[in-house]
Amino acid sequence: MDQTASDLPGAADRPDEPEHEVEDAFDRLVEEGEDRLRRPLLPLLSVGLLGGIDVGTGLLAYLVVKHETGNDLLAGLAFSVGFVALLLARSELFTENFLVPVIAVVARRGTLAQLTRLWGTTLLTNLLAGWVITWIIMTALPDLASTAVDSARHFIDLGVGKESFALAVLAGAVITLMTRMQHATEAVGVKLVPAILFGALLAGTQLLHSVLDSLLMFAALHVGAPFGYADWARTAAWAVLGNVVGGLVLVTAVRLLRVPHRVAEERDKAE
Repeated sequence: MDQTASDLPGAADRPDEPEHEVEDAFDRLVEEGEDRLRRPLLPLLSVGLLGGIDVGTGLLAYLVVKHETGNDLLAGLAFSVGFVALLLARSELFTENFLVPVIAVVARRGTLAQLTRLWGTTLLTNLLAGWVITWIIMTALPDLASTAVDSARHFIDLGVGKESFALAVLAGAVITLMTRMQHATEAVGVKLVPAILFGALLAGTQLLHSVLDSLLMFAALHVGAPFGYADWARTAAWAVLGNVVGGLVLVTAVRLLRVPHRVAEERDKAE
């Protein structure tokens, strides 16, 4: 994000056969990213809180199906209802902001301070709403307690190491790729496909996601888990780091390599 405009190809260096669909998608990403970065505080709080509730809804489906079947893949497919809710309700998850607003900052349509504000507020509100919704779930459905504890202990037992970091990197890449695919079209029906597929992939393969797995650990903590909030905080911080690396390095940075001329053009406009 610190690369100067002189390091990038200019308008004269546009490809002979530009990929119009790719460039149109880039323009949409920049416009939406700028809107997210400039969003007033109250709407920003609202979409973050709703995002936590939506993921909590998906977690409810996950726990019910896993409790009844013991199958992680079926439970992961059930969890995808949370991502469908995120899409249709236009709420936001912390990890959904590794592509759209970052591209806007690279194009100089926003600042690092605005990006930090967006990331921090969304993460905190996702977790706050998630803590509340998981308390409601575990209070309403106490029979899910053992399933929640067993599922959460999987991530606690992984600890801070290369395996858990790799799982977090994959989770960040998966969510950012989902975001990219959804922004390749404006058809809601088509956007639902990656929401379902990637939601199932994320939860069904037990990737380490900073928000989803925090909510899972919250659910366990509400019913007397054999670990504490310090264990959650350590695991969640490690997940955040891996998610950021996966989203920014494996998807967003590579994505920008396809349209360096458009990045240069946007930067020229900003000067």
